[in-house]
Amino acid sequence: IQGPVLKPLQSLFNKMFIRRGQISVSVIGDMTRATLLVKDEEDLRGVVTKIEDAFPDINGGKFQGPNKIGMVKFLEEVAEMKKVPGSEIILYRFKPNSSQKERMSTGDPPLYFNLNFFDGIPEYHRVGSTEMFVAFELQIGLEAEVNGLRKNHLSYEEGRILTSQPLLKTYKESQEKSNEVDASTASAPSFLTEDHDDFKLISSVLEGNFANWKHRELGKKVIAGDGTASIAPEKLCLNNKRLNIWANQDKAVVLDGPFKLDPSKMYSVDSVSLKIAMRISGISVGLFAFFGPYMVQISALLLGNRRKEEGISLVKQGVNFLTMEGISMLPSHCDRVILVAWGEPFYWNNRNGRNKITLTELKESDYHGMKLVLDQYEELAE
Repeated sequence: IQGPVLKPLQSLFNKMFIRRGQISVSVIGDMTRATLLVKDEEDLRGVVTKIEDAFPDINGGKFQGPNKIGMVKFLEEVAEMKKVPGSEIILYRFKPNSSQKERMSTGDPPLYFNLNFFDGIPEYHRVGSTEMFVAFELQIGLEAEVNGLRKNHLSYEEGRILTSQPLLKTYKESQEKSNEVDASTASAPSFLTEDHDDFKLISSVLEGNFANWKHRELGKKVIAGDGTASIAPEKLCLNNKRLNIWANQDKAVVLDGPFKLDPSKMYSVDSVSLKIAMRISGISVGLFAFFGPYMVQISALLLGNRRKEEGISLVKQGVNFLTMEGISMLPSHCDRVILVAWGEPFYWNNRNGRNKITLTELKESDYHGMKLVLDQYEELAE
C-alpha cells in the first residue's frame, strides 16, 4: 500500500476552479488518497469482484454529486447511505480510473480502479463563492500500470490549467522571464521558490472568486437569544468532527436557538456575541448553521480561564475570529442557526481549586444570552 497522501496543490486547483468552473459545487473525491498495488492481474480481478459483490449499489457511475442534484438533496442522500459494518465509512463510488478509457475502448479490461468514500460525513469547505465536499479515495491497481501512469501527472495538471486560463499562462510566463532577468544580475531570494510562485498565482485567482457572486442587499436581521431548553445537538457537523465526538459522549449542549431563517435568502454574519460568566473555562462555544440533515460551524472560540469580561465575540464587524476572514457566509438554503457549547466546563476558586460543573448547570446559571446580526442578500439571476 502507498500513502495516504494529500491531493497535490495543482490538482486541487484544477479540480476546483478549472474543470468545474468557479461557481459549481464539487466533491473532491480524493483529498486524501492511498493506493493498493496488486502485482498479479488475476489477484486484481479477485479484489474487484469481491468489492462489486459486497457493494453492488456503488458500482459504476450511479453516484450524483451536488452540482447535479443540488446540495440539500445530495446531503439527504448521503445521510441515508449505508455504512461499512463496524465502521463510519460510507462507500459511494467504485469505478475504473479515468486513465483506463483507452484500454476499455478496445475491449481490454481496466487495470486501475478508484474506490471513493466519506469518513462518517461529507466534510464541507467554502472558499469565496466556491463550495466543496471532501471525500477520500483508495486506488486499486496493477502495480506496473499504476507506476507507468504517475510519472508526469503534475506537469499534466499544470498544462491543463494554463490551457484553460490563457491570461494565467501569460502572467506565469511574464513572471518567469522577469525572474530570469533578475537572476542574471543578482542571486534570487530564498523565498522565490516554485511553490511560492504557484501560491501567488493561485491566490490571485482565488481573490477574484469572492467577486463572482451577483446579489442584492436586503438589510440586516437581528436575533437576540436568552437560552432554550437544555438539549444536545441533533445534527452531525460537516466541518468539525471533534464536536460530533463530544456530542456522542453527551458533552455538548445547545445554548440558544434554533432561530428560524428564510431559506430563499443568503446570509453573511456581521457579528455574533454572547455573555457567559467569567469563571467558566474548559469549553468551546460556536455558531452553527443548519445545512440539510447536517449543520456547519461558522465560528467558534475556546474559553480560557483568564477572561476579563463576561461578553465574548465570535464575529465582530464582519471579522471571524476563528478563521480571521472578513466574510462568513451561511450555507445556501440555511433555515436555522444555533449556538452550541461543548467540552468539560469547570471553574476555579481559592478554597477548592478546580471545580467541575455540568453543561446543564452552566446553561442554567452561567449563560446570559446572545446577539446575532446577519446581513441578508438576494441572489440575482445571471
